[in-house]
Amino acid sequence: MTLRLKNYQKQSLEALKEFFISSATAGAKTAFEECISEYSLESIPYNDRLDGIPSVCLRVPTGGGKTLMAAHSIPIAAEHYANTDTPIVLWLVPTDMIRSQTLAALSNLNHPYRKALQGYYGDRLKICDIETLQTLNKHDIEGSCVIVVTTIQAFNIDKEKTFQRNAYAFDENLSEFFRNLTSKQIETLDTVTEDTLKHQPFLTDKDIGRVKHSLVNLFNIYRPIVIVDEAHKNRGGKSFFPTLKRLNPKCLVEFTATPKDNNVLYSVSAAELKAENMIKLPIVLTEHPNQAWQACIRDALIHRQNLELLAQKEQDYIRPILLIQAQDKNGEANVDAVKEYLLSDGSIDENWIAISTGSTKELDDINLFSETCPIRIVITVEALKEGWDCSFAYILASLQNINSATDVEQLLGRVLRMPYAKKRSQSDLNKAYAHVISDSISIATSNLKDRMVENMGFNKWEADAAITPPTQGDLNLNNGDSSSTKPKEPEVAVPLPFNFEVDKIPTDLQSSIKRYETSQGSSLVILSGTSDEEFDRIQDAVLNQATPKQQERTQTSFEEARSQRQAANAPENWNATFAPIPQLGLIFDGDWQLADKEAIEDSVEWNLLDFPVSLEQFSIRETASSFEIDVNIKEKALNYTHVDTQQLHFEDMPTPISEDDLINWLDRKTRRTGLTQVQLRAYLVRLLSHLINERKFSLTSLHRAQFQLVQAINSELNRLFSLARTKAFQGDLFDNLIVSDELTLENTFEFKAGIYPVRKPYRGSYKFNKHFYAQIDDLREKTDSGTITEEFKCAQLLDFHPKVKHWVRNIPKKPQSSFWLPTHKDYFYPDFIAELTDGSIFVLEYKGGHIDTADDARIKNDVGKQWAKDSDGKRIFLMAKAQDKVGRSLEEQINQAIG
Repeated sequence: MTLRLKNYQKQSLEALKEFFISSATAGAKTAFEECISEYSLESIPYNDRLDGIPSVCLRVPTGGGKTLMAAHSIPIAAEHYANTDTPIVLWLVPTDMIRSQTLAALSNLNHPYRKALQGYYGDRLKICDIETLQTLNKHDIEGSCVIVVTTIQAFNIDKEKTFQRNAYAFDENLSEFFRNLTSKQIETLDTVTEDTLKHQPFLTDKDIGRVKHSLVNLFNIYRPIVIVDEAHKNRGGKSFFPTLKRLNPKCLVEFTATPKDNNVLYSVSAAELKAENMIKLPIVLTEHPNQAWQACIRDALIHRQNLELLAQKEQDYIRPILLIQAQDKNGEANVDAVKEYLLSDGSIDENWIAISTGSTKELDDINLFSETCPIRIVITVEALKEGWDCSFAYILASLQNINSATDVEQLLGRVLRMPYAKKRSQSDLNKAYAHVISDSISIATSNLKDRMVENMGFNKWEADAAITPPTQGDLNLNNGDSSSTKPKEPEVAVPLPFNFEVDKIPTDLQSSIKRYETSQGSSLVILSGTSDEEFDRIQDAVLNQATPKQQERTQTSFEEARSQRQAANAPENWNATFAPIPQLGLIFDGDWQLADKEAIEDSVEWNLLDFPVSLEQFSIRETASSFEIDVNIKEKALNYTHVDTQQLHFEDMPTPISEDDLINWLDRKTRRTGLTQVQLRAYLVRLLSHLINERKFSLTSLHRAQFQLVQAINSELNRLFSLARTKAFQGDLFDNLIVSDELTLENTFEFKAGIYPVRKPYRGSYKFNKHFYAQIDDLREKTDSGTITEEFKCAQLLDFHPKVKHWVRNIPKKPQSSFWLPTHKDYFYPDFIAELTDGSIFVLEYKGGHIDTADDARIKNDVGKQWAKDSDGKRIFLMAKAQDKVGRSLEEQINQAIG
């Protein structure tokens, strides 16, 4: 099957595309700085390790589909930077096992990775490793997309020891690739030396100085696009980048969950994965006292059986699997002891059990997804084999002490993946579960969170939100319904950089805390049910024991613990619901239809051919000594200079393609929703005729500049579509934007528990009580000068207004999980959405929080008023300011709007 990209995957790849387009015009460093200002969460400097060659990383947490994204990144890099549809790609993985798995997946015609690439390259796609690459001829390499899957170890060696790698050896079978090289190419290639003769005796003194016909030189000539999977494991020490430079890559794209010093262009959050049903969250963590490993297994077995009963109510086949991490052979709960317990005390069928350790590999060649597969329990000791991926894994039972358990985070990652990447109707099947050996749930939680941050790609705040203690429903193993009553504050651990003294804490607070020693100092556990006032007093008492140097870290630890307590009490976590929000639509043939971009464009009768055919931003300039292409994209000049052309006038030479061939190619590259192929082809025919007959470009020049031409055409089509939407809003469409009289799932939007893809959470000192979700996205408390921001004031006013039941900080550019209204450009995402106590919906946009033109702000206000129209006060829209025209303050504007 062909896997559809998730929203966060599309946005990541869109950022990559923008980076490459901008790199071609402004260079990698400037392009990176521009892109992270729009897409990234923080400003980081660009590390130019490859001397001007673009090098960026996409960060995706465990379970996010990095390899599928890597497959889609190849045509993006090829088309928007390398300017070719026949790229050679070097796909680097960290180990031979992953190399074999990736090679098999890309070679399998039915695998989603292969299908992703097949959609771009069709039959012009060749997958190989280093050995089989040498069987390809020049026609194969120059006429296909060639993907070479290997490890950096195939090339990674000190310069003086290259004779130890076959990739550097002279191979006469590669000679056809080294004919007619230019002097510029030869400058960068390895040549035969006296030392070469020692290791390849078939060469003679006459060969000294001759270009080596080696794989490394072949890559140097063809300049591969380099894809690095699991980049944090694949650096190969300090020699990684020097080795890459020998290969002369066109560009480098890295993928990892845990970046270190990578140029992170786009960072995906775990919340985004959850919103797209890629992973199961939260992880419900149950602790078992030390030495009680049998009790740990017992409860995990009961838990697994309950999940299997729930899974039988699902339409898709799911067989929940329990992963048991046994102790090593010297431990009491070793593999043999665990299996014996399962067979005797647990009464488990032996066919249900598989052992996967270094010496026993009972999972090899077994399809765990098959409905005839009986396996429900997997016993291991350390990590499962690399690449093991079964989304039926739901429960981890770690019998090793959680403080020192080896590879527990790798096994925890195995139970995170959601079956079929689809939300389950049984709520318990949307969670993952962990049973661990520990005498403190908060200490166990803290340890697991640290592992998730260090090794699974979670940010600290994401890990805080990811792990929860069992609810009463989880403990009773009933139908999974959680309580609709607001829970009491949970137990939290506060790591401290010193050993605090319990007897210096006020006596009345000592029953609310526990103390544990750690290698860094101590851990203060604040018990469940401790009030906010008691929490603050405990914090003050602990801070009094800290030195000035220790106080900053201590303060941060308490703020994180306060955020955890607040998150646990968020309405989404105790079965509260947010009222459905009516959406604006249009009536087509008597039926209401959502007013998305396509509907608005379809509502206007326009024809692409009605616009004058022009591509003023596109120009090509040939000279006797160089070939330059200038394309004004985003108002920048794109300059390509190819020197050493031997003063050939390419524009005067015939090209092997016809005008129809070029039109067919452009047609494939510029198709889009809302534009029929007949209309697009007619436009392309007129455009090509205009460029050749009126602008006087030769067909050869257009052929050579075909990728820049595509960019220019797509830019022009975007402009024309924008004109169509603007025309629609200036016409009769605006008055026809209506809310349906009868609310249904199809014509409303709803904020749903667990679906809030936050990327930059609020971490201020003020405690919000009514935000629907545990986290609040991108809410700055203070400006750089230290003053309270206006949007923060809006949030505060909503939070303590008596008529506000709960509210949401709306996340922009998330059409599936945020409320939006249509505009003449795209979508408008109001800043705040609140449900009032009477069921009304209040939408608040703060004017000044965005960089809008006066016209944009007016249209947003008009659209908001149109949405609120004819609702008898059930839909309220306000575009607020610090002070409005009649002098009302922000608070007065909100109070008057709500009433």
